[in-house]
Amino acid sequence: MFNLADLEQAHALVASAVPPTPAHAWPLLAQRLGTHVVVKHENHTPAGAFKVRGGLTYVDHVKLAYPETRGLISATRGNHGQSIAFAGRRHGLPVTIYVPRGNSVEKNRAMAAFGADLVEYGNDFQEAREEAGRRAVRDGLHMVPSFHPHLVLGVATYALELFRAASGLDVLYVPIGQGSGICGCIMARDLLGLKTEIVGVQSSLAPSYALSFAARTVVNTNSADTLADGMATRSPDPDALAIILKGASRIVQVSDDEIAAAIRAYWTDTHNLAEGAGAAPLAAALHEKTKLAGKRVGLVLSGGNIDFDLFRTWVMQSAAVEKAVVS
Repeated sequence: MFNLADLEQAHALVASAVPPTPAHAWPLLAQRLGTHVVVKHENHTPAGAFKVRGGLTYVDHVKLAYPETRGLISATRGNHGQSIAFAGRRHGLPVTIYVPRGNSVEKNRAMAAFGADLVEYGNDFQEAREEAGRRAVRDGLHMVPSFHPHLVLGVATYALELFRAASGLDVLYVPIGQGSGICGCIMARDLLGLKTEIVGVQSSLAPSYALSFAARTVVNTNSADTLADGMATRSPDPDALAIILKGASRIVQVSDDEIAAAIRAYWTDTHNLAEGAGAAPLAAALHEKTKLAGKRVGLVLSGGNIDFDLFRTWVMQSAAVEKAVVS
C-alpha cells in the first residue's frame, strides 16, 4: 500500500513533533546477552512511547480525508490514548478516550494532561473498546482504531531510524499489543530491502497473537491478565495478523516474571526505565539467548510509562523474593 517515499514523508511529518530517538549499543546488555545488541529507545519520545508516531500520521490522515470530523474517540490501556490526545491537540480536535476500570493511574493522568476527556468503562480493554465504538456512533465522533495502515505508517518511522542507524541487524525483537509496532517494523524492513529476522513477543498471560500465529487464523482469548498492560490483548486484528504471518519468523511468549527481570536489567545495565511491553523484547532475547551467539540483535524498548506503584510491587517485590530464595 505504501512505498519508501511515503515512509520518508511520514518520517518528516513525525519529526516535526518527535525528534529521532536514539539507538544505543549498551556494553552491559551485550555482556548479559553474550552478543552485540542495539536498543531503540522509543521511551524517549515526548509521550514516553512509540505510539505517538502513529497518532500523528493517523490524525493528519483524518484531517485530510475527513475534514468534517468534529472529534476523535478511542479506547486504550494508555500509550495509544496519549498518542491520539497528543496529535488531536496539535490539530485542534477534541479527544475522548475510554479506558477500563483499574487502568494505569499515571497513564490516565498523562492522557488527561494532553487534553483527553477520559472515561472509565468495563473490566478490560476489549469492553472499553466496544463501548467507545457505541459512543462514536451515538455522538457522531470519529472512532480511532487500534490498528490501521496510517497508524502502522507512522510507527514504521522508528524502524526506519533504527535500520539506518544500526545496519546489519540479524534479528529484531518487537512487542505485540494490537500489532502496529511489529507491522511497522516489517514494513520498514521490506521497503528498505533488508533481511533482518523479525520476532514478535507476547506475554504468556495474553497470548492471543501467539496462538493465532500458530493456528494461522484469529484466535481470541477469554482473558489477558498480564501486568504488561501494553500487551494485554484478547482479540487480534485480522489485518495485523495477516502482515505478521507473512513477515515475522515467530512469536515468543515470556512470563511476567521474565518481563520483571528484564525491566530490572534495563535499569541496572542502561539506567533506562521500561514498562512491561517495552522490556518484553529483552526478556524474549534472554529466553532465546543460546540462539543468538554471534548475531547482531535489535531490541525495541517501546515505552517507559510504568506506574511507580506497579514498578514497586511487581518489579522490586519480585526482585526481593528472588534474592531471598538465593540467600
